[in-house]
Amino acid sequence: MSVNIHIEHLVKKFQDVEALKDISFDVEKGSLFGIIGPDGAGKTTLFRILTSLILADEGKVMVDGIDVVKDYKKLRQIIGYMPGRFSLYMDLTVEENLNFYARIFHTSLSENYDLIKDIYEQIEPFKNRRAGDLSGGMKQKLALSCALIHKPKLLVLDEPTTGVDAVSRKEFWELLKKMQQRGITILVSTPYMDEAALCDRVSLMQTGNLLSVNTPQQIVNNFLGNLLAVKTNNMYTLLSDLERFDGADRVYRFGESIHLVSQRPIDEVKQSLRDFLSIKAYQKIEIENKQPVIEDCFLALMEKTGTL
Repeated sequence: MSVNIHIEHLVKKFQDVEALKDISFDVEKGSLFGIIGPDGAGKTTLFRILTSLILADEGKVMVDGIDVVKDYKKLRQIIGYMPGRFSLYMDLTVEENLNFYARIFHTSLSENYDLIKDIYEQIEPFKNRRAGDLSGGMKQKLALSCALIHKPKLLVLDEPTTGVDAVSRKEFWELLKKMQQRGITILVSTPYMDEAALCDRVSLMQTGNLLSVNTPQQIVNNFLGNLLAVKTNNMYTLLSDLERFDGADRVYRFGESIHLVSQRPIDEVKQSLRDFLSIKAYQKIEIENKQPVIEDCFLALMEKTGTL
């Protein structure tokens, strides 16, 4: 039921803005593949090309051997697309929206109920409510149900969890895992770095550049240097002072602490750093070894490729 994706040397420009810069990667059948990056990374442009909504300036995309430009009608029969902005009919009810999308693909809600059952059960009590009156999480589930109603082989989701609460985000990813178990290939984009760990493989993107394509664990394993989290009694001046520390290769804010990356031996750099901060009259100095996460790796790759 699932399909593979082959993306080769994609380039797309909008006047003077190069939205995609020679993007190439493959997505295996039945995988949950994540496109990770902030706003402006090129995620939506990539998805619009993949779903045949816009044309690339250069390069090609093949979905299970189907050329997305030459065979776009065939492509649209096997793909389910959920755009970043809620695009269903606000004045139609939940049930009316689902029935409408089902009829477009010559099927029905009852015929494919088993496929969307896990999702639809959560919104079925509100089936007579207009889509415009639903909460963000409920709109998200309705949009996913509509994208699945025709039994697609490929599901493309553009930032589906943006703007919804943490509980709805967790529920949504659990639903995606269930869809994957049914053999559907899933391509999902997100600006949330913590969601990268939920994917089989991810591509990290920034300003149209492809920084890395790998498993989340391998991206973390490829992180170079020792990572320290630093806190003191005065966090306001800490960042600028740490940038002048001789052993710091990279310094940046991370949550409630400052992350510092150094290539020097860990014990040596910790002692030197403690002495450096003590001389500058900092108190309550906390220096903790940290394992990098995807966000740390993303920042390192941005600096390495000059996209920071």
